Amino acid sequence: MDSKGINHYLEAAGRSAEWHRDHIQRMKKCRFDTIAVHGVYSMQEALDFNQGSIIEPVYMSTSQAYRDSDEMEAALGYQIPTWCYSRIANPTIYYFEGVMALLETYGSDVDASCIATSSGMAAIQTAVDPFLLPYPENPSRPINFVATTKIYGGTFQQFAVRKDQERLIEWRKVVDSNDINEWEKLIDKNTRFLYGEMPSNPGQAFFDLERVIELGHKHNIPVIIDSTVATPALMRPLAMGADIVVQSVSKTLMTSGFGIGGAVIARKNLTSNVDNPEMKADFCMYAKQLPNRDNGPNLSPMNAILALNDIRTLRSRIDLQSCSTMTVAKFLAQHKHVEKVEYLGLESHPLHKVASKYLWLVDSEHDEQYGKKVNRYGHLMSFNVKGGAQAARDVFDAMQRIWRATDLGRIKSVATIPAISTHSQQGEEGRKLAEIPPNLIRLCVGAEHPDDIIADLEQALSVLDGKKIISTSPEFSAGGASSATLKR
Repeated sequence: MDSKGINHYLEAAGRSAEWHRDHIQRMKKCRFDTIAVHGVYSMQEALDFNQGSIIEPVYMSTSQAYRDSDEMEAALGYQIPTWCYSRIANPTIYYFEGVMALLETYGSDVDASCIATSSGMAAIQTAVDPFLLPYPENPSRPINFVATTKIYGGTFQQFAVRKDQERLIEWRKVVDSNDINEWEKLIDKNTRFLYGEMPSNPGQAFFDLERVIELGHKHNIPVIIDSTVATPALMRPLAMGADIVVQSVSKTLMTSGFGIGGAVIARKNLTSNVDNPEMKADFCMYAKQLPNRDNGPNLSPMNAILALNDIRTLRSRIDLQSCSTMTVAKFLAQHKHVEKVEYLGLESHPLHKVASKYLWLVDSEHDEQYGKKVNRYGHLMSFNVKGGAQAARDVFDAMQRIWRATDLGRIKSVATIPAISTHSQQGEEGRKLAEIPPNLIRLCVGAEHPDDIIADLEQALSVLDGKKIISTSPEFSAGGASSATLKR
């Protein structure tokens, strides 16, 4: 075989890159639903390379073969696009990353890229660790980051234990995230980033994002937002000026519950006081080619395609689940056995006004059903049961239609008690900081009819009246196998 020379492959890659840039610009002009359905996968690519498949193929191979040594050298030197090894890159994962970057920047001129990860926790690590390296000229100089306390329990542990305790990187805690003065007083010359989760899981914390972004950029530090609950169907922080968005793809995006995944979406040329021009120019490409190449926290091709398929109907599903959650929240708000309801959609919620500034159903003004911008507040809510921890457990145990699991964002309604599950490891003091009392039940409303969810909640709450309920758990059902039997 005659060698074609490296320049042959560089020129071909240049032509391909130009075509893909033009294709992405054409896709950016489409509506949200069209992007969610098609992403960056094109008919031309299908016909030229994928047997005409109208759905993105799943490339299960671990690696890519090369035509000759010149192509391998150019590829392994990152001079041309490649999926040399699926720990680093893979075509199916590329399709997923492409649609995430387009959806998170929808309606704006922001140029962003995405890196997919094996889980939401891996996404958080990928997003924050490049900013937490020691000062080269003075490794003993302390560094810190500022983040809210009202975050997912796994995030709390990563920050409090993995970062603060083990690596001695100080987590400066914001308790009231909507108090901009609290953010500002914690920032100093050693602060590397600001981090918030909105709406928070499970407490529905929210803050004026634009003010926090303005504050971060005034100090030349990036703002990182976990937008898992909202998804780009309700809020797109990059379009508002944030630097990085984190998504636990396992949740609302992959609503089927078939897989685990995460994503980091970052604007090009982000703000940072860390002296790393390559990282700031294209954070996700930097992470893909360097730290994540070496650490390996990357998404599998199968989970990528599962997420892609669920994302195609994201907007309409979020609309449906938001409307149902509002109906359920209103029911619980007036129930005699409910002490408090946390749902940003309720006008009585203290953060309703600031949430209404940011949470909008994307493209509702172009929807024939609405014809105007409409607020939607997502599928996650929580409520406190009167009578304390045991009363909450009694109600929780009585649920028959709503699944008891440490999960959220499912097409089926799911509930948990965070104090004994998702936030148990952070201890009582940590739960107080996050405002998670033992009588709080987190509820994520699925796509069932809200009447049926309300009926289940009504019968579950009735146990506090001393009314008997009929259990539908397997060990009491005709022909059912108990969990003990299954374990054998």
